[in-house]
Formats: sequence, structure tokens, C-alpha cells
Amino acid sequence: MKSFIPFVLLALFVFHGCAKKYSYPNYEIIKPQKKFEAKRKNIEKLLNKHLNKPYVWAEEGPDAFDCSGLTYNIYGEMGVELPRVAKEQARVGKKVDKADLIYGDLIFFGSTNQKSRRIYHVGIYLGDGWFAHASSKDRKVIYTNFNDEPKYIKRMKICRRYMSEDEKEIYKQCDGRLSNFKTTSTTWTTPWKTGMSLPARAVPR
Repeated sequence: MKSFIPFVLLALFVFHGCAKKYSYPNYEIIKPQKKFEAKRKNIEKLLNKHLNKPYVWAEEGPDAFDCSGLTYNIYGEMGVELPRVAKEQARVGKKVDKADLIYGDLIFFGSTNQKSRRIYHVGIYLGDGWFAHASSKDRKVIYTNFNDEPKYIKRMKICRRYMSEDEKEIYKQCDGRLSNFKTTSTTWTTPWKTGMSLPARAVPR
């Protein structure tokens, strides 16, 4: 038994030594572990924890996020598997009208061109015109109100709901084809961590 313990410790050291060193941008997708039930109170709990964490392109936490990385992480920690990128998150779940938004619904944004259906950004609706998002402009996770930033209303393209109002059902329907993204864990790749320098540009060229 005594000889088995050093072997286990050595194996763990070698195993964790396999993680790739962080480089920007890190396009490997780190799948979050389920820690909470799919409840709106847990969305609030997670958002409060992530508020003011830095915006870093292609990151899905736990220390930095891009816009879809934030939504991917929060829903993933509740066991609701969303696609990783905003344009594909906008294809799944129940489509809802902006007048019917409730806490936790996702709002997807594009350009102000009404004919364009391309998705560039995503936020989590909080109620009373407020939404949370990882902002490339502010370089952090923030709360924004439509009254203060009316441009977001003009950029709104579609809204989606993943949990029913009574939280007893998960909406999994999909409109369109999704890409097959490979996920990993922190065992195999290193995310951006607190203490690392922030990239000079919010969005890489």
C-alpha cells in the first residue's frame, strides 16, 4: 500500500503536466463541470461571482470570458449544454419575443442593419431593461441597461429561452445545423488566469 501512494502521486504529476501552456487566443473549449441545478437563482449567483472579471477573447472562464464564453459557462455549470459560440447558441432553445423576456433568457445582437441576421454578441437578460454580458468595449463582465445604451435595442436580433418559466423543462429544440466543437478540461489546456497580462486588443486580428 505504501509503495502505491508514491506511484499515484507521480501519475497525478505527470497527468497534470500534460496541460498546454496558455497562449492567446486559446481556442480550446474548456467544458464547465455541473455544480448547480438549472434554476434562475443560480444564474444570479454565478453572475454575481463573475461580475467585473476581464473580457478575454475565446475564454470561457473561470477567470475570464468572452461574451458567449460567459453564457456557455453559466448554463454549463447548471447542466444545460449550449453550443460554445453566440451564433450557434442563437439556434437552440425556445425563441421568445423581446416583450416576453424573463430573467435568464439570452439576447443576441448583431449590426444595426435590420436585414442582416449575423450574430456578434450575446447577453443574459436580468429584467427591467438590464442585461449582463462580457463586454469587449469595457473589457470586463458588466451589467448594462437598454435605456443607457439604446444602440443595443437596434442591434437585437433574436432572444432565446432554455429553461421553462416553472424551471421544470429544458428547451433543446434546434433551428439549423450546429458545428461539432471538441471540448476539453483544465487537465489538458490552460485557460487565462488571474495575474496574467491582458491582451493589447480585445479582439485579435
